[in-house]
Amino acid sequence: FTVFGRPIYFYGVLIALGFALAILYCTKHAPDFGLQGDDFVALMLWLMPLSIVGARLYYVLFFYTWAQIKADPLLVFRIRDGGLAIYGGVIGAALALLIRSRMRHERVWAPLDVMGFGLLIGQAAGRWGNFFNREAYGAETDIFCRMGLTLNGSTVYVHPTFLYESLWNLTGFLVLHFYFKKHKRKFDGQITLLYLAWYGLGRALIEGLRTDSLYIGSTGIRVSQLLAAIAEFYLAKFDGASDTKGNREILEQVINTLKDAANRAVTSRLGANAPLPTFEETLSDGSLAEHKSMLAYLAQKLTHLSIK
Repeated sequence: FTVFGRPIYFYGVLIALGFALAILYCTKHAPDFGLQGDDFVALMLWLMPLSIVGARLYYVLFFYTWAQIKADPLLVFRIRDGGLAIYGGVIGAALALLIRSRMRHERVWAPLDVMGFGLLIGQAAGRWGNFFNREAYGAETDIFCRMGLTLNGSTVYVHPTFLYESLWNLTGFLVLHFYFKKHKRKFDGQITLLYLAWYGLGRALIEGLRTDSLYIGSTGIRVSQLLAAIAEFYLAKFDGASDTKGNREILEQVINTLKDAANRAVTSRLGANAPLPTFEETLSDGSLAEHKSMLAYLAQKLTHLSIK
């Protein structure tokens, strides 16, 4: 639709709606984390532009080639043409918060804990923008919740991966919200770590179904899956919590779940007795199953490197 002759995209509207809902929730619950609601709003106004910059830079880095950027440098700034990545936004916001907190000698982990809830809300709402854009969908399927798309004059049915991720984030928000209504945080940063574990696990699995992933050059490695695996590895090695044993048990369950899901994805295609493909074998084939097998490879390595 248009406003004063200017096109307005539902994708942008839904992202703005998700951001507004996240801010409302976070400002209301900020006092539970020892923060003032007004201070949190001021913090978000400072972080929001930097998160947009991070989201755009991440997309540009992994979507365009240097030749394309060199031929048309202004494409880096054409956000209205599409091209924002949530991982870049999270990284940009986290770095901005770290710099600001160092400059002002303020807490880092408590604001990040509040932001963890906000991110899940925003991502659950914002993913529906992919529905209106007819993007971020998966391979063809006959699953009961399939989505129909008209491509080149014919209708195909695909995985609605935007829906999977929206529901995954909504579930994560509800679980964390109701759990921490009854249980007190054990340390600053606990919710941040749980957010990374929850979102990383879901994104790693769902990304394997998508057909429009960002890759590292021509390696066949999906950037989002790799970052998710790195996040899970960091969580498995985390040893700074006050309840170290309890947190290790939780994170070990996350790793085991990741490994089991990845193994199921591979064995459903290759057979129960087939060995997991090696990393090199994975990169030699661009099919969906082999991308899932790379996730299995990462999960297999994580279990060897995780909790001692």
